[in-house]
Amino acid sequence: MSQTSEQQHAGLASAEAARRLLRDGPNAMPTDGAGWKRILGRTAREPMFVLLLAAAMLYLILGEPAEGMVLLAMFAATLGMTLYQEGKTARALESLRKLSNPQALVLRDGQRRQIDSNGLVEGDLLLLSEGDRVPADGQLLSGPGLLADESLLTGEAVSVPKQPVAEPLPPAPPGGDGLPFVYAGSLVVQGHGMVRVTATGPRSAVGGIGAALHGLEPEVAPLQRQVQQLAGRFAVLGMGLSVLLVLLAGFKHGQWLEALLAGIALAMSALPEEFPVVLTVFPALGAWRLAHAKVLTRRLAALDTLGAATVLCMDKTGTLTENRMAVAALQTADGQRLDLAAPGSAPALPEAFHLTAECAVLASSAGAADPMEQAIHRLGAAALAGSVHLHPDWKLTHEYGFSPATRCVCHVWHSGSGYVMAAKGAPEAIAALCRMNGPETRAMQHAAEAMAASGLRVLALAGSRTEAMPAAGWPASAASLDLQYAGLIALRDPLCADVPAAVQACRAAGVRLVMVTGDYPATAAAVGRQAGMEAGGILSGDEMAQLDDADLAARLRSVSICARIAPEQKLRIVRALQAGGEIVAMTGDGVNDAPALRAAHVGIAMGGRGTDVAREAAAMVLLDDRFASIVQAIAAGRRIYANMRKSLAYVMAVHAPIAGMALLPVLLGWPIVLYPMHIVFLELIIDPACSLAFENEPPDPDLMQRPPRQAGAPIFGRKELWLAMRQGLYTLALTVAAYALALSAMPPESARTIGFAVLVTGNLLLMLASRNSGSERRLLLRGENRMLWTLCGAAVVLLAAAIYVPPLAGLFRLAPLGPGALAAVAGIGAVQLAVLSLPRNKKSP
Repeated sequence: MSQTSEQQHAGLASAEAARRLLRDGPNAMPTDGAGWKRILGRTAREPMFVLLLAAAMLYLILGEPAEGMVLLAMFAATLGMTLYQEGKTARALESLRKLSNPQALVLRDGQRRQIDSNGLVEGDLLLLSEGDRVPADGQLLSGPGLLADESLLTGEAVSVPKQPVAEPLPPAPPGGDGLPFVYAGSLVVQGHGMVRVTATGPRSAVGGIGAALHGLEPEVAPLQRQVQQLAGRFAVLGMGLSVLLVLLAGFKHGQWLEALLAGIALAMSALPEEFPVVLTVFPALGAWRLAHAKVLTRRLAALDTLGAATVLCMDKTGTLTENRMAVAALQTADGQRLDLAAPGSAPALPEAFHLTAECAVLASSAGAADPMEQAIHRLGAAALAGSVHLHPDWKLTHEYGFSPATRCVCHVWHSGSGYVMAAKGAPEAIAALCRMNGPETRAMQHAAEAMAASGLRVLALAGSRTEAMPAAGWPASAASLDLQYAGLIALRDPLCADVPAAVQACRAAGVRLVMVTGDYPATAAAVGRQAGMEAGGILSGDEMAQLDDADLAARLRSVSICARIAPEQKLRIVRALQAGGEIVAMTGDGVNDAPALRAAHVGIAMGGRGTDVAREAAAMVLLDDRFASIVQAIAAGRRIYANMRKSLAYVMAVHAPIAGMALLPVLLGWPIVLYPMHIVFLELIIDPACSLAFENEPPDPDLMQRPPRQAGAPIFGRKELWLAMRQGLYTLALTVAAYALALSAMPPESARTIGFAVLVTGNLLLMLASRNSGSERRLLLRGENRMLWTLCGAAVVLLAAAIYVPPLAGLFRLAPLGPGALAAVAGIGAVQLAVLSLPRNKKSP
């Protein structure tokens, strides 16, 4: 966008934009937000709540209002806690959605402003550039040469040329060539321009499609479907056992009320309704927490997948390096070399290097955001000031843009007395452009390699002068121009200070690093050494083009650097690594990086310098463009996975003794231990423990020293299931033994109190045991998780209240325990703790 076009338009005033936003609403599609009413309705239909409500109604119908009201109060408390958990998850997801909203560059009050695209209003002046996703419908006011991909709306993959007009025109459907209209959701694939917004949100063309989707339920994820099926099987098993228990106990003892309440308790105890909660809460809160570390997770499943990544393919510039360039050296066409002082000092440029510097400036765009172009213009402004080699009055008349085929750019300037051409690009591309012979090309490449070996980015320069434009106009390709070699320019891009430590962390975690760059092989190798990357082979783009897919997959097993890679070759690299069984994470920022980002198991886009297309194709976005943030995300993914395993192990283990104590006393003819209110009491511990407490569990100290887990490994396999059930059955055996001994020595209510106290204590100890995923004893040594210890303390207080507060003790059918009985409960807990603390033979992955 030229400065002249912007000066002719001031855009909306901020006050007017605010008024229109209030009138029309945000530039967003309507959503089925997870409001509290919807969460409440969905939660209240869960089987656990239905059973709890049925038990409360049964007590009320049978004339026991105290028990019924207590169950209703517990129903409300459990529902409130679930609402809190779901609400926290919903708020975390909403925060992530707000962060992921694309940004829009607009003119407001005569100034450029970057705003959230949701804040666009009708009449806004929107500035679009190549790679942008159009955020609203509008009419192009300026910007000839703009091409848009409207396949999202039309299904046609051919880019559509746009022609700017000044006066308003009636709207037309998408897909027409030469029209001035652009549409929300389309992609700018070439050029730039200024657009007046004509429709936002549901009033846009894509908004009409979105409105038709309003209210449709999203597809259930495969992992969620598997867990729901598992929970359904447990529910069917629990309901079947509960019906069988009611019939057996009713016919055997004739006490149908007691049998019915025992059956409801058994059904409630067998329902692992915590599974879906775990799978929802952990990724959402983990992603929300990671967003504060400047990593935006656009697809929650990617966070867990990143924790299992075996290969990380990353860019060099802006990922390993700071993308803050400075010119470090110049070499003239006749071989004279000048190494410049450190950045920040005024360069002393001898006259012999003025023409080389002038050519570099003329081949660079003055207002570009590219750090390389900015560095070249800084050199020109400082070193050529006051000389005849700066030309602010020259006019750019033609431009040959960079493409993977040419690997160079060329500008044609009108000097007043003729035309000057200046080009810069890859040394081999400039050699071909200048038609250099073999010895000349080898001499230039030798000099370029010497600079690149120091980690410098090297570009070759070429230029020429002509008195008149060719009669047929400027040729379609710069290859038809008559250019002469003008020298080399080398730029230094410092390595980010935190990269060596982050690279070492990846290597310790078993994640192989592969640098994929368009830069010179020697430059990439030097940066790799500085970063501490593992030594490996170097694969060039030209060499890669000669390999078939099978050979490429084999070659990549020993490669650590892919250099001189065209953007479209990144997709082949991802596919080849995946064919070799790798879990691939890939970084990228450009429009052409989008296919590779989409194909990778986890695509990671740069939020600062990346295009909208790259961000939309990626599963994660680095808001600060730091490589160290990727390592944080890997650690976060591993922590989420490990804590989910711990939580699921706890859920499986804790349901075994609860279901057993609901079933066995009835079958053995003992007094019933667990009634529905006892199950609800235990659920008030289990629900926050499996979600909030385990989600807050700190990472294991060796989490980033373990290799990635195997692809396709189940989150909860047979080994983990058996370990959890073994711990649960052990707790059940202790609880049954304690209850049996108590029945032989004291009244039923006192014995029930012993059994219930041992069961609650065992619940808390199973919670602690599930934290121990390693082989060392550290159940009670890790005190970092305040949420867990707060929950344990609250459970002990509630248990004491249920035993020693007379009204509560009556409702729970418990009796106060003396010092001797309390000592017995503590002793049983100590025995359970000793067994659960035994070291394991192997660490869980």
